[in-house]
Parts: sequence; structure tokens; C-alpha cells
Amino acid sequence: MQVTSASSCNDERFDGVVLVTDSTEKLTGDLTVLKAAIDEYAKFDAACGEEIVVLQCPKLISQRLVFSPTGPLNWDYDDIRLFSDAACAGVKRALKAGVTKPLLVCPPDSLYANATMVATLGALHATYVPLEVQEALSTKSTKVDLFGIWTSPSDNSGRLIEVVSALEAGRALCRDIGGSDPERMTPLRVYDYVNKMFINSNVKVSVITDPAVFEKEFPCLAAVNRCANVVNRHRGHLIELEYIGEGPTNTTLFLVGKGITYDTGGADIKAGGGMAGMHRDKCGAAAVAGFFKVLAELKPKNMKVVGAMAMVRNSVGADCYVADEIILSRAGKRIRVGNTDAEGRMVMADVLCMMKERALTAVNPQLFTIATLTGHAVRAMGPNYSIILDNGPARKTQTAQSVQKAGDHIGDPFEVSTIRREDFEFHKGKSEYEDVLQANNLPSSSTPRGHQAPAAFLIMASGLDAHGRDSAKPLPYSHLDIAGSSGPFPGIPTGAPIAALAGHYLLGQIVRA
Repeated sequence: MQVTSASSCNDERFDGVVLVTDSTEKLTGDLTVLKAAIDEYAKFDAACGEEIVVLQCPKLISQRLVFSPTGPLNWDYDDIRLFSDAACAGVKRALKAGVTKPLLVCPPDSLYANATMVATLGALHATYVPLEVQEALSTKSTKVDLFGIWTSPSDNSGRLIEVVSALEAGRALCRDIGGSDPERMTPLRVYDYVNKMFINSNVKVSVITDPAVFEKEFPCLAAVNRCANVVNRHRGHLIELEYIGEGPTNTTLFLVGKGITYDTGGADIKAGGGMAGMHRDKCGAAAVAGFFKVLAELKPKNMKVVGAMAMVRNSVGADCYVADEIILSRAGKRIRVGNTDAEGRMVMADVLCMMKERALTAVNPQLFTIATLTGHAVRAMGPNYSIILDNGPARKTQTAQSVQKAGDHIGDPFEVSTIRREDFEFHKGKSEYEDVLQANNLPSSSTPRGHQAPAAFLIMASGLDAHGRDSAKPLPYSHLDIAGSSGPFPGIPTGAPIAALAGHYLLGQIVRA
């Protein structure tokens, strides 16, 4: 699919116009033809301005106009997602009307400087075709042939197209991995796909698969992998990505993504229908891959980014790890397993420890873990919101607030949560046998502070607790829980939190209030 710009709503390349706005009064200049058609239609349909309408506009070359209103934008609790929601719904309606070359028109809005960008991202989400559909049904490999964005003469249309194309490429890669079924995206096939996506790019891809290396270097990951390891296609893969931008490095990001290709719960098996949808437990790792796709497209300077995708299947069987096991982590912490369904923190802990070791000699480091980690995140903050929690050094630089602000401006919202002393107490070893308790034996959604405490576990198990504000070597670390924001099931993954991270670290002044 080609994404292009148009300065006229009567561009002959397009067979339909999708209009997103809160008021026809903003339709000036070339857009007055749209205003006249809508105002005339509104005389006969009181729902116009409240619901999506499809009308004939003879003064347009295509004659088809889809009006998808945002509704009023001035309520205290409105946010920029009104544009992405309206654009997504409008394009879906246009597709039903037979439009294959839509032109998105989102006139400038004084309250939301990034309205066109966010509307475009919402519209592009509606054009995504799942990877498995693309591969199985060639006739359905695309939903549109050409996608256009109306821009005014004062807009930097070239930069807008570059940015939204890069963000959508990253989100599409994330959806491909995160949304595909557990056989299409086994650990091996995730590696093959990622490797293919970054051939001839400035992203270096490497992988660790040797069980002996896992046992020695990543023992907590090895425990989760132990059962699945006997099936070749399900064997764990630790995929590492590296991007080094042009010029001297002034920022180094370390990203660790949870990549559970299927989560049975292990010995603490998910019962009562709770297993459906567990192929989506790899969306954290998928987001890491997607962020690197944005890096490959935008090629930011003066930045180094290292990512790790911990691709492991949490299987159940004779060799699965069980509650009560004590595992010595890479950081030398004795971890007692409390619940095998808390496998995500296990596969990330030692990888985070490795990143911590590298961060000690890195320039201006910032560490992240990204995971669909807890049902409690959805219960606490509801769907649609990522959660970010900072350790002491990250809190000092207000990482959470900065990422949240970027997310608000680009329609990828975050809620800021806080790691407390009680969370460390919860995971402190309860006997002489262990230093750290991995989990209790309840679901996170039934556990008080069920999304905050796991962040404390990751800090303790990885040895990051020795690099807090009181340390000679403080290391900023933030945990991102995307259980709520990664997307509905059934449904299409959102690609969160790629846009927010890109907005904060890559786009600078483009993403603004």
C-alpha cells in the first residue's frame, strides 16, 4: 500500500474522501465543497454530525464522501484519540462502501496540533490485514490500493508521510508477531520473520537457542523453557536486536520484551476457559521488534538501542517447572517459584540483568521491560491504557511523565503507577531457602498491587536494586505493562506502546502539545 499526500480533495487518484472533524466550520478553501454537501445533507438527517454518514457529493471527482465526526472536542476529559477513533471508523465504513483509494481529510485543529498524524494512524489501523490472511488468501492481502492524506500548503507533507509510514510499519510488524497464532509464530518462526524484516537494514539481528547457554546465562528463562525445549519448533529463542545511529551516541536504550508464544499457565494451568487468547502473551516482544522497525525507517542519529525478545512457550508436561523450585538467577538471587503462571517475569529477569550489566558502561542508559504481564493492569486502569512504573533513578528524570506526555500527544496513552516499599516486601523471601519469592499462588487480578509488585520482582531478581538512587552507579529503569493496551481479543493488536516511545525518543518537536 502506498501512502501519499494530496493538496486537493478533488484529486483524481482517489475514489472516496473520508472526512474527520468536529465541525464543518473548519472546512475552508478547497474543502468548502465538502462543507456544502454535508450542510445540505444535514437538513434531511438529524444524525449527521453525530454518526458516520455516506453521501454523494457530485462536485467531487469520486462523488463519494464519508463524514466521520469526532464530536465536540472541548470537554475537560477529551483527548486526541477522538481523531484516531473517528478516522478508523470512517475508513472501515468507506471500505464497506467500496472505496479502495481513500483520501483522509482532517482539517487543522487549534486544540490538537497532531490531529492529522493521529487521525492517519487510526485510519491506517483500519487498513491492516492480519499476516495469516495475507499469506493464505492472496485476494485479501490488502484492503486499499492507495491511501492519501490531505494536507494544507503550510504542512510539511513529506515529513508527515515519512513519520506515519514509519510508525505504521512498526505497528504492523508488532501486530504480525503479536496477533498471529502460536504455530505461525513459534519462537523459531518469530526469529525467521524478524530476521527477514531487517535484512539489508541498519538493525543487526542475532539469536541464542542453545539450552546449555540458557542454563548458564539465563537460568530463570531456562526453567520456563525446559518443558517446551523437547519440541524443536517450540524451543526458546532469545532474539537480540541492535541499532547504532550515525554520530556519537548520547542516549542508549535497552528494551526487554516478554515473548511468551503461548501461555498454558504451566503446572499452574489456566482453567475455566482462561487459555484462549494466550498467543497474545508475546506482544511485549512484538513491540520491541516494532520499535526497531521504526528505528530502521527513521534512522535517528546519536542513539544506540539494544533490544531483546525473550521468545519462550510456557508449556505443561512432564518436564515443566513447578511451584516451590528454587532457581539461582543470573544476578545470584535465589528465586523461589510461587506460581508457574507468572512466567513472564521469569523469562525477562535474567535478560534484564544482562542489559543492566551492559548499561553500566553505556552512555546515558535507560532500561525498559515491556510485557503483557498482569491481568491486574486491566483491572486497575481498564483496557486501552499502558502502565509505566519508574525506579528511583528514572523517577528522578521523570521518565514516566515524559513518556505519558508523548503518548497523550500521539494517541498512545499511559497511566503512571508507582513502585512502593510494600511491593519489595511482598517479593522478599519468606524463609532461609530463598532471597526472592517469584509470586503468590493467586492470579494477579486477585492480588493487591498485582501490577506494581512484579516490577519490584524484576528489580530484585535482576540485581537492579543495587543501582538505585543511593548507588554509585544509578541506572534508570521503567517497567511497561501493556496487558490493557495491547489490543482486544478477538481483534487486532494495537501496536502499543510503539508510538509513545517513538514520540518521546525519536520524534522530538513533531509530537507536541
